Amino acid sequence: MKVKVSRIDVNLPMPVYQTKGSAGFDIYAREEITIMPGELVRIPTNLIVGTPVGYFLMLSLRSSTPKKKLGLVVPHGVGIVDSDYNGPEDEVLMQVLNTGDMAVTIEKGERFAQGAFVKIDMATFIDTPRPVGMSRGGFGSTG
Repeated sequence: MKVKVSRIDVNLPMPVYQTKGSAGFDIYAREEITIMPGELVRIPTNLIVGTPVGYFLMLSLRSSTPKKKLGLVVPHGVGIVDSDYNGPEDEVLMQVLNTGDMAVTIEKGERFAQGAFVKIDMATFIDTPRPVGMSRGGFGSTG
């Protein structure tokens, strides 16, 4: 799959898969940013991505980031970037929350996040007066 990517700062690297088996590619911070305890920020990734139609770009922190940057989390688990978010001003931003009690700094050019393209299908919703299945009860439990 070929994906068009525009970098705002061409001195920073293109996204790269670190190994042949990597599901996600590394994302670099475009600028240095310090996140204070309890602060929610959006880190510029330097990328405008032409995500192919039929896919979305999923963003998450690199697995090592929460260990290296204690307290830093993605508040909603992952970021989702739609395929039509690709205009000249549509830099991908990674939203993070500092849940720790100390400031966390991400350096310019630091690999802090990863992206993966996820294939999707668009549903056609059919309004039905009553649910079709049986109630199973519980919340997240099958037994």
